[in-house]
Amino acid sequence: MRVIQRVILLALLLGWSLSAYAFTLLVEQVSDRAYALVGDIGLRTAENHALNNTLGFLVTEEGVVLVGSGADPGGAQHIEQQVASVTDQPIRWVVNLGAQDHHWLGNHYFAERGVEIIALERTVTAQQAHVDNHLLRLHEVLGSAAAAVTPYYAPEPLAGEAAELTLGALELRLLWPGDGHFPGDALLWYAPERVALVGDFVFHDRIPGIHPFSNVSRWHAAFQQIAALQPDHIIPGHGHPGDLERSMRDTGAYLAWLVEEVGAAVADWQELDATVEQLADAPAFEHLQYYREWHRRNVHQSYLQLESGRF
Repeated sequence: MRVIQRVILLALLLGWSLSAYAFTLLVEQVSDRAYALVGDIGLRTAENHALNNTLGFLVTEEGVVLVGSGADPGGAQHIEQQVASVTDQPIRWVVNLGAQDHHWLGNHYFAERGVEIIALERTVTAQQAHVDNHLLRLHEVLGSAAAAVTPYYAPEPLAGEAAELTLGALELRLLWPGDGHFPGDALLWYAPERVALVGDFVFHDRIPGIHPFSNVSRWHAAFQQIAALQPDHIIPGHGHPGDLERSMRDTGAYLAWLVEEVGAAVADWQELDATVEQLADAPAFEHLQYYREWHRRNVHQSYLQLESGRF
């Protein structure tokens, strides 16, 4: 009898332990209609469905506007459940802001349920350009679960740099302010509540990553366009929502620092290795997660871009 009791106790403790570490997107209300869905700040894993990013949604009396769909069907289902914890309104529209996998590879899950998928044409072009690499990476992270991922693109992508959307009771503006973390990234602006859902143009809590396909100068310029909107609320692509001051501290100031400091080194004909060593310490940004892992490579990549003159 005691053995059985111990087995039951062990099972209960194990169940509690697993549930204590179970992944969930955090729902944070940022305005009357707008909510953030905050994923892990750390690495993407099978447990978090590669959702180490932040999504968002807006609630209307005619349905929910979901911004971002996750990376796989399991993540998309979890997103759906978290939205349902806030409102009985169904998800009727999914707006894609970015090309990175965890912003859009859950589209198929929602499209099968009759949800309309919306994106700018340039965002869809970037999704198509990067999809093979993203599927390979998802296989590394998700294992066999990645086999269920089916790329699905907005069937009628919107031409141009901006589009006015009327979704339910909401008048929204889908805007491309210039390339950033990925080419083709866009933002969604809800003027009545001064809410900007900005995708990977803004990172809170963790350091932005400058990749070979990123564009540090144009990203900096795009951030200035976001700042010109004077949003009261920003839902970033990573991290918790905040205001413009927070976005400036965690992303805008860092992009400006890279452009100015690395640009000055390039203008002075300073060598790449010397520049990386000179700029290896940036105390103003040490509070950002992955600073030690990413900062030096960001300096390195920014130098290559600025020195080439292509950016």
